[in-house]
Amino acid sequence: MSYRSIVLVKQVPDTANISGQVMKPDGTVNRAMLPAIFNPEDKVALELALQTRDKNGGEVIALTMGPPKASELLRECLYMGADRGILISDRKFAGADTLATSYVLSEAIKKIGSFDMIFAGRQAIDGDTAQVGPQTAEKLNLPQVTYAEKIIDITKNKITIRRKIDGGHEVLETPLPLLITVIKDAATPRPFKATRVMAYKNARSLVELEKMVEGNTLLYLDDLIEEYTSKSLFIETLTMDELAVDANRCGLHGSPTKVFKIDSVVLGGGEHIKIEPTKEGLGQLVDKLMDDHIFG
Repeated sequence: MSYRSIVLVKQVPDTANISGQVMKPDGTVNRAMLPAIFNPEDKVALELALQTRDKNGGEVIALTMGPPKASELLRECLYMGADRGILISDRKFAGADTLATSYVLSEAIKKIGSFDMIFAGRQAIDGDTAQVGPQTAEKLNLPQVTYAEKIIDITKNKITIRRKIDGGHEVLETPLPLLITVIKDAATPRPFKATRVMAYKNARSLVELEKMVEGNTLLYLDDLIEEYTSKSLFIETLTMDELAVDANRCGLHGSPTKVFKIDSVVLGGGEHIKIEPTKEGLGQLVDKLMDDHIFG
């Protein structure tokens, strides 16, 4: 039996380079000041979905919410093996917290239609909340398995998953459809396939096609959409109008949580003492630790 999977992916700022200077006055990140990368755990989630499809058949749809440049992320998903990519993008969605994000994602998933599994990374490195996946499941009234590290078995109506817990793991069995959040050790993401890079490097979203038409009287948007769709190169774009969502639940307006402040913490070294690997050196180390009240 084949299965249809939706994978929630996110293009995130490289937080290894973040500092107070990249924060906006409204408490959101100025993403234009940071390089954008594929959220690591979402990439693992995509790999797990692809493995499931490769073994059982079906379809994998990559879904992301972000600015127009998030089309780059969907192309990467296509390079890895995703069958389709869908972009949720609208200025009115900007600044969304987990509550607003999960609302829009859940409405987009309803629009996509039937599915068997939703995969997502445990959390994104730009927020570290681990809330979007579970909140999306709640809004869709779906069972969920978090911290998944292995899919043990899938049958027609149920799935068996091993999930990580403190001190070990547990095995859960749940009916389909469901939402799964995946930890980073669940799989090793496959590299891009050269033939898929060549096939999908020209895939474009609606916003990107609109830019191609700007200032070019020889191009017409409807014709471009038809051409790219016929070649399976059109990245479907969902805006607020397409989703018909409640504007009061979207973006900054629909986000009850705000980032008050962000600090760049640098740990610096101070005085150091070299301890020789001898009995005398070990004695000196113990004496020093006791003097500093670390021991005793």
